[in-house]
Amino acid sequence: MTAKRRPSPGNGAGPATVRCAIYTRKSTERGLEQEFNSLDAQRESAEAYIASQKHEGWVCLPERYDDGGFSGGSMERPALQRLLSEIEAGRVDAVVVYKLDRLSRSLLDFSRIMETLDRHRVAFVSVTEAFNTKTSMGRMVLNMLASFAQFEREQISDRTRDKMSAARRRGKWVGGMPILGYDVAPGGGRILVNAAEAEQVRQIFALYLETGSTVETLRDLAHRGFTRKRWVTRGGQERGGEPFDKSRLLYLLKNPVVVGKVSYGGAVYPGEHEAIVDSGTWERVQAVIRRNGATAGGAHRNRNAALLKGVLRCAPCDRAMTHAWSGKNGRRYPYYVCTRAQKEGWATCSTKSVPAAGIERFVVEQLRAIGSDPSLAARVLAEARSATEARSAGLRRELAVVRREMGRVSGMIQRVLAKPAGKRNGAGSRAGDRLADLQGRLRAAEERARAVEAELTVLDDDRIEEWELAAALEQFAPVWDSLTLAEQARAIELLVERVAYDGAAGRVSLTFRPSGIRALADGRA
Repeated sequence: MTAKRRPSPGNGAGPATVRCAIYTRKSTERGLEQEFNSLDAQRESAEAYIASQKHEGWVCLPERYDDGGFSGGSMERPALQRLLSEIEAGRVDAVVVYKLDRLSRSLLDFSRIMETLDRHRVAFVSVTEAFNTKTSMGRMVLNMLASFAQFEREQISDRTRDKMSAARRRGKWVGGMPILGYDVAPGGGRILVNAAEAEQVRQIFALYLETGSTVETLRDLAHRGFTRKRWVTRGGQERGGEPFDKSRLLYLLKNPVVVGKVSYGGAVYPGEHEAIVDSGTWERVQAVIRRNGATAGGAHRNRNAALLKGVLRCAPCDRAMTHAWSGKNGRRYPYYVCTRAQKEGWATCSTKSVPAAGIERFVVEQLRAIGSDPSLAARVLAEARSATEARSAGLRRELAVVRREMGRVSGMIQRVLAKPAGKRNGAGSRAGDRLADLQGRLRAAEERARAVEAELTVLDDDRIEEWELAAALEQFAPVWDSLTLAEQARAIELLVERVAYDGAAGRVSLTFRPSGIRALADGRA
């Protein structure tokens, strides 16, 4: 590979100047705080090599391109990206590194970098590895070295995984964030019991066994002020301390660490740390979790065909309300609960939950009432039409904006294409990248315009006439009681798009599904 050289000033005598940029990298941040660290050592060796080539016109650029704490398996490194930008701008003639794997440990990334260097006629030099990139043999040696660098990186990864696997099987703690009830030992490498937090964990297990419900347990935890594990990293940054949500609560309840064990690869091994929950309590909690269907709740609720599943929403939070059960004295009571209250705590939602029987009966009675009261049906129809018209107006405004964007981008593309070919080619890859970006934006705008137009067509086709609403509700009332539970749920889903429930205000509002009303009116449901 030959380097483009900047002509020396004067009468042309003497070698041309070769501007050399030194790139250094270290995978971890350990030791970077030292006055003279690995990055400084790499740079010192590279500077010495450049000085030895002074007779060839080599000069060292003052800018530093140091990536401390970045892996060589990725190109997402700030100093490397800055260096590539300087190369694209024509301000570098040669890149000097201490060793090839400092530049990259990925063969694919290395090939991309070398392609950029070759395109801009920038030389590449490794201080400790002698090869000549001007010849095909030199290029082959360079690619072989890059392959070995990637092989070494993958070997390190494999050895690390094997070491962690062996440590897990021996019951060792291998790092990461400790769970509530434990602290990392001062010297690292193991966890110790935090007595105060361990007592909280035992109370959490007892609460769950008492209530048999994650929602009830979360409400009690919020009332008691219990939060997730709070800890400080080696760098002094504080982590955790957030309120429990459903997923984090279940993670704690199902974690075998609390009974003195560790899990790896689907197997559980005896741990070196002390248990904070007895095995009998832990097993009873696992049985309750399995009974509640915590890992397959969706299928459990589907089998029970909740009438408002998928259509009931909490109005204040604008979140779905999911169907659940609570148990007491051997009986099960169905209810709907706001998913925000379920995940983030009872205090976050004013609606919280509502008994399933009450809200379902109310919705069915409303549908019956609309079918038997022409004035009420007319009011519902007017509201439905108003909502449809508002949605259509919004879509038309969006379509106008998208079409203006299409026109603007098309004009920009035409201006790029109108430039003389020689001028466009002289700009290098930037003009091509700009054209590709504009064409991508145009395609995205065209796709959005088609989607908006399709939605407008659906809205126009779904405009409900008064006779259609009356006919649909007349069909609904007489046959309702003869339907199975699953068929009733299907009928609700067909007719109603959304049921919004505001628990604090005691208000329920229904939004109808136009296509379902038309299907029921035509006898196709």
